[in-house]
Amino acid sequence: MVRWVGRKQHGPIGVDLGSRCVKLVQLSADRSKLIASARWDLPAGSSSDGSDEDDPEQLSDELAKAIRAARESRDFRGRDAVLCLGSRELFVQNVRVTPSTETSLESIVHQEAASRLPFPVTEAEIRFLQAADVREGDLTRREVILLACHRPVLLQTLATIEKAGLRPVAVDVEPSALLRCYAAQFRRDDDRQQRSMFVHVGARNTAVVIAHGADPLFVKYIDVGGSHLDWAVARHLKIDVSDAASLRRNNGDRRVDQQDPEVVRSVATAVRGVVDRLAQELSMCVRYHSVTFRGQPLVRLVLGGGEASEMLQDALQKRLDLPCDLGDPLRLYGETAPSGQRGQWDVAAGLALREVN
Repeated sequence: MVRWVGRKQHGPIGVDLGSRCVKLVQLSADRSKLIASARWDLPAGSSSDGSDEDDPEQLSDELAKAIRAARESRDFRGRDAVLCLGSRELFVQNVRVTPSTETSLESIVHQEAASRLPFPVTEAEIRFLQAADVREGDLTRREVILLACHRPVLLQTLATIEKAGLRPVAVDVEPSALLRCYAAQFRRDDDRQQRSMFVHVGARNTAVVIAHGADPLFVKYIDVGGSHLDWAVARHLKIDVSDAASLRRNNGDRRVDQQDPEVVRSVATAVRGVVDRLAQELSMCVRYHSVTFRGQPLVRLVLGGGEASEMLQDALQKRLDLPCDLGDPLRLYGETAPSGQRGQWDVAAGLALREVN
């Protein structure tokens, strides 16, 4: 009997390592169908917040156990995985360089990185994304997005994935995964010609990506996230932070008509200062874009991440005077989730969309 060996019917597993949970997404080989998605929370009190006191081995063990548990909870196929480097691992900065006919752009960027990185350039993995040419006085300079990782950190992340029983086939960065995810969601011809700001609000911080269609222009991490909202609620209501986090999530995950109005008002009052700070930081990003990349305004803000919610959507839309959509990465594949949970899949979905050899 002849056994025909065909192509794989599945893509790699996108592995998003968060500070509170891990999320896995796998698509079909042609990226048209969802095979499986899973979220697994890290243990309460996990030292996964990226602080200096973290024990790297303990964190690696916790993440590996969570990945393994999430994978076994659904019908994932194969062992190939695309992993992600996020704010914990990445140094990210928009920089301007002067292109030269005598020196490659890669060499120029590496020279620029040497004076900026918080670790030795000889121990760095450095990549960059070209944004656009910008005018600076009488000069035309190239704006690039510098992305660098300390090599020991990268090796530790790879070891965590392998410890979980997966085989790393590609290493991606969070901003690229976000852009890939939302380029698939906003894929009309008009969308490809427009400029958008993608905002991923996570537990520790917020990732901001401004893009022209699928081409990145600007990337920044803002030190505002779900943990800041939890602390604000805890202070306002005089309760433990863990109780504040449960209160926000349990009420926020319900449909609007099932939410307790009193809780909604109390939480909104408590987090107003944090939301204002986030809106101010995002406003500065919008201003940077309008001054640096002239010619086209931003047409929308797309809000994703585990902290995306209708409350935050409304607040940012009013404060920034910019149309704001909630990201819904799995809707393309026929999956639905409560509004407070849809945006959390954006990074994992973007990783699952990554083409690998």
